[in-house]
Amino acid sequence: MPCQLLHRVDPNLNMARFYRVEVLPDLFGAIIVERRWGRIGGRGQCRAASYRSTFLAEAAASELVRVKERRGYRVASCNQPSIA
Repeated sequence: MPCQLLHRVDPNLNMARFYRVEVLPDLFGAIIVERRWGRIGGRGQCRAASYRSTFLAEAAASELVRVKERRGYRVASCNQPSIA
């Protein structure tokens, strides 16, 4: 699964959020699902979870994206800078 970048923007609520999910290998052979979220233009927060296989990591990442889409986030291009 490539990087997934999601945005939720609502000017009426002064809301401009991003949520980024990426599946990456770590130095010890495990697979990491890295999540980064916050206000667009800010550094945001980060959390990583380790998985034994790429399949499990991609399934977890896909579920995170599905949950965010249900909450109003929309897919954006991962090439767009979302963090300062």
